[in-house]
Amino acid sequence: MKRVGRARTAPEELVALELRKLGVKYRRTPRDLPGSPDFANKARRWAIFVNGCYWHHHEGCARATIPTRNRAFWTAKFADNRKRDRAKVRELRTMGFQVLTVWECQTYSGDLIGRKLQAMLRLRN
Repeated sequence: MKRVGRARTAPEELVALELRKLGVKYRRTPRDLPGSPDFANKARRWAIFVNGCYWHHHEGCARATIPTRNRAFWTAKFADNRKRDRAKVRELRTMGFQVLTVWECQTYSGDLIGRKLQAMLRLRN
């Protein structure tokens, strides 16, 4: 599990590619914003989180499994991760940001990501 990368993951790179195709300017992981979103544009007030289905326990996704060993620990860990995610999104929204969460399983369809990003950016313009 320690081999799992924290930044510049394949799903993040796919979202970055779609953002570049749309000609959108962004910063990667701005540390001064709550939760350090994976992509953000402070001037246009939007932020994007690219969440792994396993670590952020995407509901209804086959990748959101719970290990059988030490099940209580993992259940609590995933619940804490989801709680922290919700708090950071809420914090950004109170600051006036439009927040989009892209799940790892959604990145396998480039069309889906492109449509989601276009819809979010249209809302902010």
